[in-house]
Amino acid sequence: MSETPRFEPHLWTERSVEETLSVYKNWAASYDEYIAARGYRTPARIANMLTRFLPAQHGPVLDYGCGTGVSGEALANVGIGPLHGTDISQEMIAVAESKGVYERLWKSEPEEAPARAGDYAAIVAAGVISVGAAPPETVPLLTSCLAPGGLLVFSFNDPTLADGRFDACLQSTINDGTVAQVARETGPHLENSGMNADVILLRRL
Repeated sequence: MSETPRFEPHLWTERSVEETLSVYKNWAASYDEYIAARGYRTPARIANMLTRFLPAQHGPVLDYGCGTGVSGEALANVGIGPLHGTDISQEMIAVAESKGVYERLWKSEPEEAPARAGDYAAIVAAGVISVGAAPPETVPLLTSCLAPGGLLVFSFNDPTLADGRFDACLQSTINDGTVAQVARETGPHLENSGMNADVILLRRL
């Protein structure tokens, strides 16, 4: 079994893209078991929030930073689909593919737009935009991929909220008038480790 990185302080520290890729390459085989033991609740919370706002008739939903497909499974469990997924780690994508919940999967490049505006009814990013992973600017990057009415649902965990830069970038994105914040709820992230996260839903104007 691959060596699993420690959550504190290894994951939520600034590092290069190359270092991040190395972390997830070594973690892919044991990732699901590890986060399940720590009570990873954010994917289900995101899926449940999306069901409250996603129109009954909608196009495909993009799981950005899909990892091993844990978030895709949560979306499929509440009847959301078809699903597409993308991640920067080919090793994580290989695990996601084995779960059979995605219509399409591909490897993306860091900080590049994953889609054209209007390709997706909604984009989700569970546990992706955080210290040590995708940077704050990912919020406006993903909102730029939405047509008017499109939804973005993502999370900020406790270390990310404490950082301050992520909320500042979110507020700047709201202030520029392209999106509105529709919902924001605090709840468990890694429940068994005592870590919370805010789940946030934006709508493109």
